[in-house]
Amino acid sequence: MLVYNVTVKIEHSVAEDWLDYMRNKHIADVLKTGCFSHARLTKMQHQEDDGATYAIQYTLPTQFALDEYMSKHAPALQKEHNDRYEGKYVSFRSVLEIIDEFSVKFT
Repeated sequence: MLVYNVTVKIEHSVAEDWLDYMRNKHIADVLKTGCFSHARLTKMQHQEDDGATYAIQYTLPTQFALDEYMSKHAPALQKEHNDRYEGKYVSFRSVLEIIDEFSVKFT
């Protein structure tokens, strides 16, 4: 299993609109590609004056699924995001391999 992580620092002036767009449009569009099993939207607790930082983590089963997403779907989805928020954000992407998972039951 892999995690495709997208970290975005968005200017405060558009952060509410961006969050609404991510929750109601962009993440759903990414999941509709069929390449990912689920997504998680997180926010860094420590914020800076120039923007809020979020990380969107998409889980996928194989490198093949990621390659398919990157070649067939990512360019258009990233362009749509950039056209809407150009100059208002910075981002970077990383790919993580899940090597083990642990959980605990709370009583």
